[in-house]
Amino acid sequence: MLITNATVVTCDAEQRVIPAGAVYYEDDLIVAVGSMAELEAAYPAAERLDAQGKLVMPGMICAHTHFYGAFARGMAIPGPAPANFMQVLAQLWWKLDRALTLEDCRYSALVGLVDAIRHGTTTLIDHHASPSAIDGSLDALAEAVTASGLRVALCYEVTDRNGPEGSAAGLAENVRFLRRLRERPEAKLGAALGLHASFTLDEATLTRCAEAAHDLEACVHIHLGEDPADQADSLARCGKRVAARLNDYGLLGPKTLAAHAIHVDQSELELLQATGTMLSHQPRSNMNNAVGTAAIEQMLALGLTVGLGNDGFTNNMFTEIHAAYLLHRASSGDPRTLPGDRLLDMAVATNARIASRFFPQAVGVLAPGAAADLILLDYYPYTPLTSGNYPWQIIFGLDGSQVTHTICGGQMLMRDREILTLDEIALAAHAQRLAPTIWARVASL
Repeated sequence: MLITNATVVTCDAEQRVIPAGAVYYEDDLIVAVGSMAELEAAYPAAERLDAQGKLVMPGMICAHTHFYGAFARGMAIPGPAPANFMQVLAQLWWKLDRALTLEDCRYSALVGLVDAIRHGTTTLIDHHASPSAIDGSLDALAEAVTASGLRVALCYEVTDRNGPEGSAAGLAENVRFLRRLRERPEAKLGAALGLHASFTLDEATLTRCAEAAHDLEACVHIHLGEDPADQADSLARCGKRVAARLNDYGLLGPKTLAAHAIHVDQSELELLQATGTMLSHQPRSNMNNAVGTAAIEQMLALGLTVGLGNDGFTNNMFTEIHAAYLLHRASSGDPRTLPGDRLLDMAVATNARIASRFFPQAVGVLAPGAAADLILLDYYPYTPLTSGNYPWQIIFGLDGSQVTHTICGGQMLMRDREILTLDEIALAAHAQRLAPTIWARVASL
């Protein structure tokens, strides 16, 4: 496919913006990026897609999400309004996840995948929980992912909050799915060993998880320091802060993705940097849960790998970028905080590095040899769009609602705003039929 008549934002090392540009891909890989004149001459027989002046850029990446939370939208939380994050967990998330069946899991993923396609997010790293339906839950999600055509890494949340049988089943589900993909790799499916958070994991479970991750050479996906309660629990258990506790079990390192890291001190940041642990930042979720603001500037100054996730909010990653840009200015009182180029580097280049732990093909860049993950957007700038200012054009001018075409691995998932791989209306209708039953289960717990 040769996409022509586009303004191409490559997001490559040179940060090129190519007016009257083109992208040519074959099968699932990009072959050439350049001027329309050059590529039309080089590939005269190629099937063509006229971008009609639209912006073409790499598909967006989400470094941390929760498909299972989809049915929380519009649900009244039983009882008094939660006053803190631990109450949010107990009254909402730990009841909702327990209420899910395998069918509910599948549809929570499907509606999230529709949302991702519509808003141009082509790669996602999910963290799943369904304590009443653990066995086969990752297969249910994988089935949905495969139907969508998106690129997704999956894991199951191991936790001790549902007893020893629950933690053992969660670990077994991770191990089974990891082995499945080792035996039968799928280009658009990745896997990790998921853990909830230090404060719901005892010593024996951490040991078993660490051994499994080592034996399988698997990535680890865990929440870290999202709330002060995580630190309080760790200090009470072993007299150490969370990062140090996890490191004692060998659970930090370049294959570990830790979400949030809001309530961490300087010693923990230095330990995370020394071990090469990857972090994901979820600004909308952190504001919604009133858990604080991560010290992103401090993390970046130390050289930490910090990407951008959404924690289960809408899969419009442009909105997450907007939120991050404003949050850190508001919380610091300094308009110089987290400038646009640094933020876009987190959302694109750093997210691509994180994704590389899960997938062999390069994503997040329009360059020869990279995955053919592209999006087209209705954006006709009224000021010059250049390699020097495109981060600010994205922050102040772009949104996922402007995406007209979504392509992942060379597969057209949405054309002219029509989703081709999933039936959005039918899925939404079925999910609406499931929701009242799920909500009733939540209310009964």
